[in-house]
Amino acid sequence: MKCNLCPRKCGADREHGQIGYCGMGSKVTASRASLHMWEEPCISGNGGSGTIFFSGCNLRCVFCQNREIASGGKGIEISTQRLSEIFIEQQERGAENINLVTPGHFAGRIREALVNAKEQGLIIPVVYNTSSYESADTLQQFEGLIDIYLADFKYMSSKMSARYSSAPDYAKIAKEAVAKMVHQTGAPEFDKSGIMRKGVIVRHLMLPGGLKDSKAVLRYLYRTYRDTIYYSIMNQYTPINIPEEYSEINRHVSEREYEDLIRYAVSLGIENGFVQEGDTAQESFIPDFDGKGIVRE
Repeated sequence: MKCNLCPRKCGADREHGQIGYCGMGSKVTASRASLHMWEEPCISGNGGSGTIFFSGCNLRCVFCQNREIASGGKGIEISTQRLSEIFIEQQERGAENINLVTPGHFAGRIREALVNAKEQGLIIPVVYNTSSYESADTLQQFEGLIDIYLADFKYMSSKMSARYSSAPDYAKIAKEAVAKMVHQTGAPEFDKSGIMRKGVIVRHLMLPGGLKDSKAVLRYLYRTYRDTIYYSIMNQYTPINIPEEYSEINRHVSEREYEDLIRYAVSLGIENGFVQEGDTAQESFIPDFDGKGIVRE
């Protein structure tokens, strides 16, 4: 059976041993399941977000902070039943939600695991944490199962998305994907503690020298969705092992660049949003992909 789960439509027969563009075969592969305190405040809360980091990715971002699992092949193969157990274990640890990080290429098995876990008592919200380089048909499989989409919108420029992520059609795909996400979840909802229960947060990571494109991303999002989504404008770009031919992004985002973008967001009218303060561009914020929480203890 040819794999068409993502916009690459690579056609790999993953069920019979072939490896897809995402770098993965048929079995769910994950590298860490833990309580993560560094998501947006309405996601992490006091208890932490119950993240499950899946291995593999359908983008090829030259600045990827998670490259050892995105393209490095690191991770542990687990059954669908074990994945259901992990969801329940995260809930028992006091997680505010289940946070599925880069899940699209395992869509069918994750969907099955979620259904099983909900039958076994999973009641906390489920977060789909994605690059937004997603097929709308694949997202449709999660109708009624996902409460919150934590979605990137990386680029508007096809030149930039081709150069840095090998995806010249990124903006077109992301527009369609975010539209599907908003349609599924509706308007944002929060509990009395300020924890998001339903809705869409769109993240934008500013790149060095990328102010013009970052403005274009925010302009498109706000003109399209206004206050029906939340915006997360990030300055935590961390240049780690950037290839020499991409020297123009081998630096941190300057304070002035980021402040210019925030001022632009305010001028657009964006109020429902998150900004980052202080020194967030640190390697220390990158998790240790050591298999924690994946194998039953």
